[in-house]
Amino acid sequence: MGRVALAAIVSSWVILVTVLVNRVVPDPYMDEIFHIPQAQQYCKGNFRSWDPMITTPPGLYYLSLAQVASLFGFYSIKDTSSFSDLCSSAILRSVNGVLAVICCIILYDVITHLKPTLDDRKKMLQAVVLSLYPLHWFFTFLYYTDVASLTAVMAMYLASLKRNYWFSALIGAFSVVIRQTNIIWVLFVACTGILDYSPSHRKGIVGKAKSDVCINNPSSENSTGKSNVGLYVKKRKSVKSVDTVESSLPRTPVPTFASSGLVNEVQTILLMLWHKKWEILVLFSPYLLVFVAFILFVRWNGGVVLGAKEAHTVTPHFAQILYFGLVSILALAPMYFSIAHSLDLLHLLRRIGPLCCFFQGFVALIAGFLSVHFFSVAHPYLLADNRHYPFYLWRKIIMAHWSIKYLLVPIYLCSWLSIIHMLGRFQRKIWVLAYFLATAAVLVPAPLIEFRYYTIPFYFLVLHSNFQDSGKWFLTGILYIGVNIFTMMMFLFRPFHWDHEPGTQRFIW
Repeated sequence: MGRVALAAIVSSWVILVTVLVNRVVPDPYMDEIFHIPQAQQYCKGNFRSWDPMITTPPGLYYLSLAQVASLFGFYSIKDTSSFSDLCSSAILRSVNGVLAVICCIILYDVITHLKPTLDDRKKMLQAVVLSLYPLHWFFTFLYYTDVASLTAVMAMYLASLKRNYWFSALIGAFSVVIRQTNIIWVLFVACTGILDYSPSHRKGIVGKAKSDVCINNPSSENSTGKSNVGLYVKKRKSVKSVDTVESSLPRTPVPTFASSGLVNEVQTILLMLWHKKWEILVLFSPYLLVFVAFILFVRWNGGVVLGAKEAHTVTPHFAQILYFGLVSILALAPMYFSIAHSLDLLHLLRRIGPLCCFFQGFVALIAGFLSVHFFSVAHPYLLADNRHYPFYLWRKIIMAHWSIKYLLVPIYLCSWLSIIHMLGRFQRKIWVLAYFLATAAVLVPAPLIEFRYYTIPFYFLVLHSNFQDSGKWFLTGILYIGVNIFTMMMFLFRPFHWDHEPGTQRFIW
């Protein structure tokens, strides 16, 4: 029932806004001037045609062909001329509308798997709010690759959570055909699967299963005053039963794996990989095959991007990861900006100790200052294209004065401190490290500041932060609706013109 209700809710706004967008902006706009003609070439059966300005593979075009064929019947394929006529801008844009509905259902299933103790209303609320995330919501109504990319990655992750690794890798391979950088998320999902498979993860799960797996003894304390974990089970259960026990227990604000450091977790994982190398290699070989195929593609193509290679060269843009932290915290402002969260952070800093806290903060500040000084990239597109919001953020805020970009470094670091702390409360330290490395691998090589690139790491962040306060989720949804109304109104009803180029220009993310 939840899935049907979700589909109805998301479809209601998708249909209404799609009609409005197609009425006001019927012609291809921005990157659509490349994607829509290319998809129409595929509709004509001209699969050898390729626009050299397109950087991503043709996965979205394949999905478009499948939708057109399903809507109008496979018999229309025989008549190439009539089939190509069906690939109008409105029909092609509707592909992302359908994918947005599917993505919401997938998110609901992922939330159900990760947070099974939530009631159905809370899971629906979280799925709806995530579907309203401004970067995802806005591009639902244009023919971009973002919605398809997110949907494929979330579907891959859901299949991995269900331990269907072959199907997960197959979806992951298709996600790479939609956008090349998704290979990073294929590897990340494989890593999370291995972490879930590791014995140390099972021990952590067993330690949390107080009622069915172990008995916590509150009276037994060590010399430091901390409670011991409890009695270990005498009978070993299967992986499936352990996962069921873990998923049935509520999360607590105490760090799940506070007793084990990162070095210990890495050592445990490495030992497990060595002792069960053949078993793990067979189990996760589908992801390895996808990675090898991607390496062969890069070697054959001479790079990651397909077209416009001179404008999308790999550039060390370390400041990008700092921007992501701040943007994510602002997007989750109702979740993070609270007295309880602030006190929690202060307690964490007090627990670390003043000396260690000062040393770590000093190193982080030095790294942040070096990143913004030497690795802040001002891409020509960013400087010249005033249709994008980052253009104004760069000129009006970051470059308003030479000192601003340095003064923002402590804010960036505080944002990442909040993110790492929130993830560390419910995830293993090695999982948090893997997430950070995957996010950096996606964002750091990108020379252009595009908030669209932040979408997938943002969703992994939210899904694993375990926010359960319905009131805060509701406020976040209100925030997203306000941003969506503003950006869509600006896009549709505040057009402007360039003196040096004909045509109507519009504000876009």
